Amino acid sequence: GKPIHKENLMEVFDAIRTVLAVRAYEDRPIAPDAVHRIVEAGRLTGSSMNRQPWHFVVVQEKETLHKLGALAQSGRYTAQAALAIVVAVENTRFAVSDASRAIQSMMLAAWGEGIGSNWVGFQGMDQVKELLGIPQELDVLAIIPFGYPAQATGKGQKERKALGEVAHRERFDTPFS
Repeated sequence: GKPIHKENLMEVFDAIRTVLAVRAYEDRPIAPDAVHRIVEAGRLTGSSMNRQPWHFVVVQEKETLHKLGALAQSGRYTAQAALAIVVAVENTRFAVSDASRAIQSMMLAAWGEGIGSNWVGFQGMDQVKELLGIPQELDVLAIIPFGYPAQATGKGQKERKALGEVAHRERFDTPFS
């Protein structure tokens, strides 16, 4: 592919800098072309040895979203989302890290469309598999609800450790600055 132009590089960095977890959504659908771009962002993500060990189940039916919300104790708000993507992975060595990259790609693509999301961890994988017809040999990694934020998000208003606390130059004892 072609390299990213400098003006687009800033758009990518700005999305990373400003993205926030969104847990409250407006009651409005997401346009089909935007949904397609979000899922495509996941599909196009790189993976170890190009194995692409993921499957994305795109859920938009309200009844199913409510059932997912009930199963995701820390993500009941999934029931109010316009859609959710359930990510299932093969049971291989790098599947979780590869699928995590794909999830981040989808979340950033959504944010670029003005659509918020959040990674919902949960218990009850077997119930989700049964609900969505996911084969037993796959593991359910996450439920990602998506929707237009119901309130102002305060873009970029997030607390993070200083760069020198988490990044190091050449050796661990040398803070990156």
